[in-house]
Amino acid sequence: MADGFHPPLEEYLEAIHELEEEGTTVIQARLAERVGHSAPSVSEMVHRLKDDGYVTVKKRSIFLTAKGRTRAESVVRKHRLAERLLTDVIGLPWHKAHVEACRWEHVISDEVEEHLVLLLNNPTTCPHGNPIPGSNAPERDLVALAESEPGDNVRLELVTEQVEIDIDSLTYLSVHGFVPGTDALVRAKAPDGTLTIELRDDTIALGPALAQQLYVAART
Repeated sequence: MADGFHPPLEEYLEAIHELEEEGTTVIQARLAERVGHSAPSVSEMVHRLKDDGYVTVKKRSIFLTAKGRTRAESVVRKHRLAERLLTDVIGLPWHKAHVEACRWEHVISDEVEEHLVLLLNNPTTCPHGNPIPGSNAPERDLVALAESEPGDNVRLELVTEQVEIDIDSLTYLSVHGFVPGTDALVRAKAPDGTLTIELRDDTIALGPALAQQLYVAART
């Protein structure tokens, strides 16, 4: 497998990186869910990645090697910079940036990446709040919104990559203006974990599965 342009390779390395970032143990079943490919296809690619020195496999768990992490972080960095360009400069709607950036990430050269950093004033996160590798993003004390209780004042800081690939959830958040940087008050929490969230001009309901993928900071 060549080290040059190879979207399938980069897609898998990116997915492994994202799952690790979310604290998920990377096994083939989780990887298949993330990339949307069949189990046999994922198994074949994992073996190829292992043979080429990008991953190791221990007790069914998949880990990036130093070589794999370098390649994965490069793809993730270009993806998140592309998202910033699409939203901050071109004006593409927030909820559409992820899908479009998936096309751009494989063709952005290192030279163009350097110019993007300058153009965008060295951003530390993508529009969804995920850190851009190599940007020296500061550590943040974040918790899942699902852990919040009524009366908590919070600020949405991060939407996980798992939500980014769910266009319906992203659209819902976008329509109601609940995007990173938005302050909110937790009004109620139902027995099933559904949260009622009060925004400046709106009140929305968030199911527990979605709330678990939204990370917030406490606001005093």
